[in-house]
Amino acid sequence: MDVLSLIGILLAFIAILGGNFLEGGSLAVLLNAPAALIVIGGTLAACLLQTPLQTLKRAVAVAHWVFFPPAIRMEEGIEKVTRWSLVARKEGLLGLEPMAEREPDPYARKAMQLLADGVESENIRTILEVEMYSHEERDLQAAKVYEAMGGYSPTIGIIGAVLGLIQVMGNLTDPSQLGTGIAVAFVATIYGVAFANLLLLPLANKLKAVIRVQTRYREMLIEGVLSIAEGENPRSIEHKLKGFLV
Repeated sequence: MDVLSLIGILLAFIAILGGNFLEGGSLAVLLNAPAALIVIGGTLAACLLQTPLQTLKRAVAVAHWVFFPPAIRMEEGIEKVTRWSLVARKEGLLGLEPMAEREPDPYARKAMQLLADGVESENIRTILEVEMYSHEERDLQAAKVYEAMGGYSPTIGIIGAVLGLIQVMGNLTDPSQLGTGIAVAFVATIYGVAFANLLLLPLANKLKAVIRVQTRYREMLIEGVLSIAEGENPRSIEHKLKGFLV
């Protein structure tokens, strides 16, 4: 679990609610159903309008990466590729086939299978890079869904504020209606800005960070597999791949 994401969410709530409490406010002041409906409903509506179905499905599927990112350990990956190179040096490329069948990572398994099949180095690079960039682009588009929602949310909050002020202006002769309208106006703005800057935009950026790590790991696999295909020394391969460690 990504503890930093959890701490960030908790600190966001503590900062907003704590600041409100210190200024003499109460939790009830920040709970406003019409404002929430306007901001959340409007933001989701804009997102649905702009996003293709497959991208939206992917965005929902990867959202949990914020708290539970894929387990990617570059050091273990380098050790794995080094073991492959040792096996290939002793038993030939066909010796990798049994290992490929036991490999849990589909991308690494495909790379090993290409090696075992004796595919040319340039073809291996092309096949693996096309798949890597396709995965990266698909996941980046999913992350941008939340980024777009973070852009819409403050504007929808302003729409909610204007709607609340319209209600206020229409009920100037009825003081009992003024409080509700003003509450919707200000709380909608808070919801819009807070959802964007404390949830949606950070969520999008965290997903992009996870995607970058995945891509870097796959770049390392490609470099390692090509080095094995070209018959490089296992120790030389290990030293080269350690350059991916940051």
